[in-house]
Amino acid sequence: MTFIEEHLLNVFAAFWFVLCWSGFTRYATWKGRDTVCLASVMHRYRQDWMRRMLLRDGRIADASVIGGLERNASFFASSTLIILAGILTVLGASDRAVSLLAHLPLVQQDSQGVSEIKLLCLAMVFVYAFFTFSWCMRQYNFAAVLVGSAPVVGERLGDERERKAFASRAASVLSLAANQFNYGLRSYYFGMAMLTWFISAWLFMVVSVAVVLILYRREFHSSVLQVMRFKPAASTSPEVNLESISS
Repeated sequence: MTFIEEHLLNVFAAFWFVLCWSGFTRYATWKGRDTVCLASVMHRYRQDWMRRMLLRDGRIADASVIGGLERNASFFASSTLIILAGILTVLGASDRAVSLLAHLPLVQQDSQGVSEIKLLCLAMVFVYAFFTFSWCMRQYNFAAVLVGSAPVVGERLGDERERKAFASRAASVLSLAANQFNYGLRSYYFGMAMLTWFISAWLFMVVSVAVVLILYRREFHSSVLQVMRFKPAASTSPEVNLESISS
């Protein structure tokens, strides 16, 4: 209790950071259920993609696109490991890091123990990012298997309803993978915000709110969303399950 009382501002800043991150994730999921956003629009595009894939004999282009998406996740997963290695290196030389920060202007002076706790919190953010990117890669692998198992033109796969269900399942797997990629990128945004914690706890809280506002604007009011939003041409297109493709 004595440690918490002495560092009450840092504890409150950490709580505020978690509240901003988890709160925005839950809010985006809830609001995306009945509001046009990037997640819902992209899911409709993926549904159209999978329906049109069933009409093509050659699936090389589709597999290539999925492979490219998987490589993007692989790149960020590898980069995250490099960042974690750097954080652990700094953690091993925390005394020199604290000495270096002490000579920078406008930086609050913390003890070595507090600085190490902040570094561990930053490492936890990127550990979470690694898990999301690695799970994203696996789900893109699952999507590639679905594309490989898709019926070719002329092959029977039950009735038309079953073909639409197959396209809907494949699009849902792609959307789930994309959501994990989005969570990983979001970790990078909030990881950058956490760097300001070493300068000032108040600045850390302000930047956390700024990150939330940036993510909100890009998800619900960005220019690319206005360009990409559309009404499906066919009224028989499957309904979007926004609960399963949270933002």
